[in-house]
Amino acid sequence: MADQAIPATGREWHLTARPQGWPTPEDFALREAPVQQPGPGQILVRNAYMSVDPYMRGRMNDVKSYVPPFQLDRPMDGGAVGRVVASRAEGFAVGDAVLHGLGWREYALLDAERAVKVDADAAPLSYFLGVLGMPGLTAYAGLLEVGSFKEGDAVFVSGAAGAVGGLVGQIARLKGASRVVGSAGSAEKVAKLVDEYGFDDAFNYKDGPVAEQLAKAAPDGVDVYFDNVGGEHLEAAIGAMNVHGRAVLCGAIAQYNDTEPPAAPRNLVQVIGKRLRLQGMLVADHAGLQQQFTEEVAGWLRDGRLRYDETVVDGIDGAVDAFLGMLRGANTGKMVVRLAG
Repeated sequence: MADQAIPATGREWHLTARPQGWPTPEDFALREAPVQQPGPGQILVRNAYMSVDPYMRGRMNDVKSYVPPFQLDRPMDGGAVGRVVASRAEGFAVGDAVLHGLGWREYALLDAERAVKVDADAAPLSYFLGVLGMPGLTAYAGLLEVGSFKEGDAVFVSGAAGAVGGLVGQIARLKGASRVVGSAGSAEKVAKLVDEYGFDDAFNYKDGPVAEQLAKAAPDGVDVYFDNVGGEHLEAAIGAMNVHGRAVLCGAIAQYNDTEPPAAPRNLVQVIGKRLRLQGMLVADHAGLQQQFTEEVAGWLRDGRLRYDETVVDGIDGAVDAFLGMLRGANTGKMVVRLAG
């Protein structure tokens, strides 16, 4: 297939100021940039979908972390999937669907070795940013490898209606959990966890103290806690966990925009007596599970045993609103931005 007609410019989002507390639209700018032709070994991709994820908030701070901070007045980046529109790389043809890390822009020029071809016939392209992508592998590896889940464990998931949490609970159910409990931020999300995702119980953390609601939902305690929230949720989970319980510390979205240190957890001394294991996780450490994860999760999707939701915002213009909405819990499932058909 010949290279497609390519516009002279495309739009991309830049970070223009480091947020203090909650980001605002004024911290970002949507700018025109030249679309470059690929050089040897490179491909040009028209992005079809881009991802907005909680970890991106940390990259807006100028601090050393496991992933470099965004540079001011430069294009931001993140997960994206799209179609090759020009190629000078062996093994990549115009029309191929690829997953890569140069989101937040309409057109991405990159070395082909930094892209992975995906099967657009196997699932919708956006799924490779969610259930078959980084959030899916995070849920799978976090529960089974980091959390050492075993059949019969009782599992509690915070942020359970989000991109990762909803998958954690369903995987636990499919793997034989004795009880699966989740928290979410609205009555609608709580109902979805029970009625559609198969959680045994769920509660709205806004309805009262998390510890009290968790004690009712998991009266026999918790063996594995998958933490997407931090703060009060982590404190409540420590209090509810059984001896030799494991907590997977995946995210702490409740405090990403705080300007003061969190008050909780205040009960870390219980970790000693209960012999608990609290372990942080980064999905990049678990690439060895990729093939097993893809095969098993794709099978569950095919036979309808795994439900998957995504919240889609149309147009690159809406990317910042999508990101800010995700931080506030406006999404059910994975939040993605559709850039092209």
